[in-house]
Amino acid sequence: MMALAAPEVEQDQQVSPAVPWQTVVWDDPVNLMSYVVRVFREYFGFSHEVATARMLQVHHDGHAVVAEGAREQMELHAQAMHDYGLWATVRKAPQ
Repeated sequence: MMALAAPEVEQDQQVSPAVPWQTVVWDDPVNLMSYVVRVFREYFGFSHEVATARMLQVHHDGHAVVAEGAREQMELHAQAMHDYGLWATVRKAPQ
């Protein structure tokens, strides 16, 4: 009798709970830089310096990672950023 081979699983379908996810905030033409700093300080609890650095990264590079962790938490952060009127997405952290 011939043994059945296990079905192959594509690499993208395998999700390890140890792989962190990121919340990314994107630049937009609407929000003032001072507002973005305020949101980062209020929601994430960043110091003024950290919030300003992340805002400047968004402004100059077009985006910034503002949080990293479990996917569900990153999705909550992205939704919160949407509630504040900011553009945000969730992605797997590069390995």
